[in-house]
Amino acid sequence: MSDKESKIIDLKAKLKEHNTSKDGLTNKEATERLAKFGRNAIEEKEESRWKILLAGFWGPIPWMVEAAAILSAVIQHWSDFAIISFMLLLNVFIEFMQHGKAQSALAALKNSMALESRVMRDGKWVDIEAAELVPGDIVQIENGDIIPADLITLEGQYVSVDQAALTGESLPVMRHPGEEIYAGTIVKQGSMVCIVDKTGGNTFFGKTATLVSSAGNESHFQNSVMTIGKFLIYGSLILAATIIFKELVISNKSPLDVIEMVLILIVASIPVAMPAVLSVTMALGAFMLSKKKAIVTKLSAIEEMASVDILCSDKTGTLTLNELTLTSPVLYDAKSESELTLIASQACNFNSSDAIENVIMDAVGKEEIAKIKQLDFTPFDPTRKRTEALIDSDGGQYRVLKGAPQIIIDLCDMSDEERTEALGNVDELASRGLRGLGVARSYPENPDKLVLVGILSLYDPPRHDTKHTVDEARARGIDVRMVTGDDLAIGKEISRQLDLSTNMLAASDLFHGGLSEDEINEKIENAGGFARVFPEHKYEIVKRLQDMGHVVAMTGDGVNDAPALKQADIGIAVDGATDAARGAADLILTLPGLSVIIDAVEESRKIFQKIISYVKYRVAMTINIMLFVTLSILFLDFSPLSAVMIVLLALFDDLPIMTIAYDNAGVERFPVKWNLKRVLTLSSILGVVSVAQNFGLMAIAQQLYSTSAPIQTMLFLQLVIAGHLLLFVVRSKNHFWAKPRPAKPLLIAIFGTQILAIIIAKVGFLMAPISWEAIGIVIVYGIVWMFILDIFKAAFEKAADKKEKHAVYTEGLNVPRKEVSIN
Repeated sequence: MSDKESKIIDLKAKLKEHNTSKDGLTNKEATERLAKFGRNAIEEKEESRWKILLAGFWGPIPWMVEAAAILSAVIQHWSDFAIISFMLLLNVFIEFMQHGKAQSALAALKNSMALESRVMRDGKWVDIEAAELVPGDIVQIENGDIIPADLITLEGQYVSVDQAALTGESLPVMRHPGEEIYAGTIVKQGSMVCIVDKTGGNTFFGKTATLVSSAGNESHFQNSVMTIGKFLIYGSLILAATIIFKELVISNKSPLDVIEMVLILIVASIPVAMPAVLSVTMALGAFMLSKKKAIVTKLSAIEEMASVDILCSDKTGTLTLNELTLTSPVLYDAKSESELTLIASQACNFNSSDAIENVIMDAVGKEEIAKIKQLDFTPFDPTRKRTEALIDSDGGQYRVLKGAPQIIIDLCDMSDEERTEALGNVDELASRGLRGLGVARSYPENPDKLVLVGILSLYDPPRHDTKHTVDEARARGIDVRMVTGDDLAIGKEISRQLDLSTNMLAASDLFHGGLSEDEINEKIENAGGFARVFPEHKYEIVKRLQDMGHVVAMTGDGVNDAPALKQADIGIAVDGATDAARGAADLILTLPGLSVIIDAVEESRKIFQKIISYVKYRVAMTINIMLFVTLSILFLDFSPLSAVMIVLLALFDDLPIMTIAYDNAGVERFPVKWNLKRVLTLSSILGVVSVAQNFGLMAIAQQLYSTSAPIQTMLFLQLVIAGHLLLFVVRSKNHFWAKPRPAKPLLIAIFGTQILAIIIAKVGFLMAPISWEAIGIVIVYGIVWMFILDIFKAAFEKAADKKEKHAVYTEGLNVPRKEVSIN
């Protein structure tokens, strides 16, 4: 809450409300209230680590893997059981290691609270643990203290409080008797006696922690993997039911034989390594991002980053430097800006920690400050609203005043016309979000006559690279919106300098202005930014944008940003962020500013493309094997693959594909999003066509061999080689020979695996051996079908592109924003 918004509270009524007095509570009363209100601390609800671990065994893909493991054990195929169980445990381990973000955020928030506090108990001042404070306690605060609870100022002149980390305001605020101070803020100047109003989870700080614990949403990546898993489960159940009916009811085969057939089908239908491959792919992508100074704390953030179309950015410390800077002053008696600043420095406390005085003294320099002979100094107080110094010089003594410009102007010897002009300049600075500081002086020959020297202006300037970053984000289809706790005028001025939309809204008018839900949503959708925002507002803005279909990134550095960071699809903690912000974030930047976000977006879009390529490949291969196995059993009464062959296929197909993280991929210019309908349709088409490919090779194999074992080996080798060639087909919408071409690590891994598969087929490890002639036929056959599959893919892509609408023009952007459907 800014100075303008702070309300004076009736202290007598507040003391009566808490049944206390200026002498404080007794220890007995404090003990009773502690039992009633609880400790002045943030409650952490930690989920059982066993519960987290066991959750990894629950879900569509784990169910399929577990069913396969159980069936393997029933028919005592222990090698299959061991491999399947290993893949299951690997997936569970990876998911388990990714958990715990909310707990770390809450722990960081808890650590931000004061540890000890000076409190009046039994009529004496004592130091106690801050967690023991209760409503009605009388406490003392002074320079450097972290405020231990929500307080009401009771006695003393004033305190200057830095609440940037909690509310986002870039400048300290003044608090006088009868005003509220929030827990977690820091006293920068002054001392006061206060009454404890709220503690623990009831404080403004505690409500922020509650938002953090309740915030969060399921990622699009998780939803997509779940949908793919369900798609494959339903397909495998239908096919398994068909096999069971045919073999048990019609063919009267033994249950154990049927179980073995169903096991082969289930193992064939499980993308056993899909979670592991996707996680490892994203982990390798996260490593690449770390080289660009972006640390990923949640792997799915990589996929989310590629889809972001709105970036909500905190202002203070993110878009700006979070450092006060002197800007163009208004000169009166001073001949230059340097003269005005030098005179202003003469009215500074040279040992002050005040941010404004330090900026002025830094601008002048230590050498010039050392030359100033200050005979007397009167510090700032909230009544006089100015500092004053008596200065000795070679020409005699004179006074210098510095403070609120309206006060300084009123004290100066000026005509009404000059005074009106000066006040107009002050208003003009305020309309641009600049803080004015009046400077006046007397001369030795007339010490009682004050002359207006000038008006200094201060503000928190944008980072040097922010405008370029905003332009780069806009060019990539990302709409950047400022979300700040500062005043509307300040937000608009910074937006103007950064070429952001100045169509900003005050959060208080938006959420507390009596608007309907539809009206609020419409204003949020069309707003260019938001000012006077509190943590719950940031959280609500992000959530509403998500509900309207946007993929939202949120940047921030303070405690006030933590709830929105955790709720956003991708929360980004900027360089120098608080522990609370880092704990809630998915991506932590280790370089100042936002420029590294552009690198992260481009890298994420590349990684997203690689993930989609793998998904298309994996689903097509799974459909291929499922249908091929089922149709062979139903119509030919022949198992084309053994269970161990299918498990080996999963390893041969997926393990080398992990190097897809190193593959070359194009960067889409606009946000990319999952289009599962298109992905699954294309995968199904390629899978069905591949079934025809398999039956074609089976017919050839039957001309070479009269027994089933070598035929199975040829089919196994064909699925390994053709499977890898299928990946080259689905890498992009273009023909497989077009750029970007496969990277060397991917080629080495794939061809290395194919050589290993050829050796296994030749020597007959875990299968019957086949001749070099058969191996040659399989290789040539796979290459021919690679071109056939590419024709089907290109035809589908062309037809699908015609149906989809690509260009979406969004109000507020200077370029068309496209949401590219990745298929």
